[in-house]
Amino acid sequence: MIEFDQYRQALLSLAPAIEQLRDALHIANTSDEIAELEERVQEPGFWENVDRAQKMQMQIKHLQRKVDRFLGLQQDLDDLMVLNELGAEADDPEIAVEVFEGLKKLQAQFEKMRLETLFTGELDDSNAILTIHAGAGGTEAQDWAEMLYRMYTRWSESHDFEVKLLDYLSGDEAGIKSVSFMVVGDNAYGYLRTEMGVHRLVRISPFDSSGRRHTSFASLEVMPELDESIKIDIRSEDLRVDTYRSSGAGGQHVNKTESAIRLTHIPTGCVVSCQTQRSQVQNRETAMTMLRSKLYALARAAQLDRAEDLKGNQMEIAWGSQIRSYVFCPYTMVKDHRTGFELVDVQRVMDGDLDGFINASLSGMKIEK
Repeated sequence: MIEFDQYRQALLSLAPAIEQLRDALHIANTSDEIAELEERVQEPGFWENVDRAQKMQMQIKHLQRKVDRFLGLQQDLDDLMVLNELGAEADDPEIAVEVFEGLKKLQAQFEKMRLETLFTGELDDSNAILTIHAGAGGTEAQDWAEMLYRMYTRWSESHDFEVKLLDYLSGDEAGIKSVSFMVVGDNAYGYLRTEMGVHRLVRISPFDSSGRRHTSFASLEVMPELDESIKIDIRSEDLRVDTYRSSGAGGQHVNKTESAIRLTHIPTGCVVSCQTQRSQVQNRETAMTMLRSKLYALARAAQLDRAEDLKGNQMEIAWGSQIRSYVFCPYTMVKDHRTGFELVDVQRVMDGDLDGFINASLSGMKIEK
């Protein structure tokens, strides 16, 4: 069958690209680093410093996962080459389908790992803390904020990232005024850091009885979760702590006690809140994690004279400051104004298909018209 010849050529073309990826990901050096760390684990007295030992164990696990994923990619290529040869000899159409599906999966995994070579920031491998704020416009903007929350949740789930809700403030009639959540997984911040900014929606409003077209805005802030190795000095006298009852759409968002926490860092004016944990103590710990990330961003901004590295531009949530537009009417299109990348299938994007936009931003691609 001619398909087997085509698949063979596609697999052969992937082989040198995967070898280049091996070098780009520094797999050999990473393997040496793992071996060195494992030797240190065996040293007498290693576990006397429990915190250091646990961090090193986590580092080994992280590095090993990187190596294993690459080796798995190489093994999948070898397995598909063998399967393709067997299918060609037997002229088996069922094997042809299996090779085709395996090739698609292999190409997708290769592209995902290729993107990881672009993660050069010191915190790109961190978890990401996302906060969405509805812009001016009342219910329409609050509904748009909830749509964005759903979109990023869908994207995260499709990439096997865990989503942890941190804070949720319901809209007056529908949608949400703001929501904070953490995306947990390898390189979560590296993937999502280019999504920060203002997102614009154009559609016929379901809340307008006259059926008029509305433009709404919402902002997305993306921060890395900091580990304990980054020290941020937060003095208790610089904090204002407010407690209040959790509020939201019901279920896990509602609490009958004042367990929700709002922290205000008085010198900088930074405000964070958390209401989704089981107790006030847990909410405070999570809020402190969020505040540390914000203050680290400010510290970096002061040092580098720019805030984009971690937090993004502090733009007004309004016309002229958007990074991306989502148009439902009079035509359908989602366009990123920084790269020029666009898709006409709006619903596909709202269901979490953001890879094209993220890839274009990470690659620094600019599409010329």
